[in-house]
Amino acid sequence: MLHTSRLTLRPWRETDRDAFAALNADPDVARDLGGPLDRPESDAKFDRYVSAFRQHGFCRWAVLDLQQLYLGYAGVMPSPPGHPLGPHAEIGWRLARAAWGQGYATEAAAAALLDIFGRIGLGEVLAYTSDDNARSQAVMQRLGLRRDPARDFTHVYGGKPWLGRVWVARPVA
Repeated sequence: MLHTSRLTLRPWRETDRDAFAALNADPDVARDLGGPLDRPESDAKFDRYVSAFRQHGFCRWAVLDLQQLYLGYAGVMPSPPGHPLGPHAEIGWRLARAAWGQGYATEAAAAALLDIFGRIGLGEVLAYTSDDNARSQAVMQRLGLRRDPARDFTHVYGGKPWLGRVWVARPVA
């Protein structure tokens, strides 16, 4: 479990499944990668996160505020098999619309990066987003990630080609 001044990042619980599905069903929240997920797709994603934590000791964490209200998720995942960039770790976040614009994504992602570099000892974590996702790009900049255009890639999400713009995080020396 990770704590910041305003947030708790914790492993998933079975009781998180409904809130996770509601987050993934919101068209505005899920616009970046092919649109909303139906319940079976959301449950499969939830199961991947739980499995990643068991296998690797890290995953996307459930993010809660001080009142323990579910805000979304943030954290690092191992890349899926066959990813165009090959094996790597990738940081990402997704928050409910009510949590946007309050610095929670940056705060949660910073905590996840400190954990992955300190506890797990990774030397590099990638982040990617589309050209039109200014909100995520702003978070990446606030986190101090560096743009690496040489690693940009195209992948199919939701049946449509998606151009990923790559950013890189490394431990602070």
